[in-house]
Amino acid sequence: MKVLYKTQATATGGRTGSSATYDGALKVDLVTPKELGGPGGTGNNPEQLFAVGYSACFLGAVKFVASQQKIKVSEDSTVTADVGIGPRDDGAGFGLDVALTISLPGIERAVAEDLVARAHVVCPYSHATRGNLDVRLTVA
Repeated sequence: MKVLYKTQATATGGRTGSSATYDGALKVDLVTPKELGGPGGTGNNPEQLFAVGYSACFLGAVKFVASQQKIKVSEDSTVTADVGIGPRDDGAGFGLDVALTISLPGIERAVAEDLVARAHVVCPYSHATRGNLDVRLTVA
């Protein structure tokens, strides 16, 4: 694979700590949610960051596949990622639960469903998770 872009981030303190990109463009305070035994409060967690990244990347993939078919995607289009975490059924660690809801206003449902299916092949987040977790896709 020819890498076109690369970034780097460093986390300190684990789920309750901080993380930042090497260039300083993104800095986040991390806090473990109360539901996972942490203090909760102000800050973000890895699941939130994954949801933000996956939703943005998937919408980019939708726009990419739409452009290949000369289909205009409205600026009002959205992808909402619901990301959950919990113990795996095998008892050997934790797993993620992911659902994406895609809204493509002005595009016929059948066309939107086809774009979403194609985007799920193109999106690197979808590719990275394929075979490891069931990502549920819903066209709103």
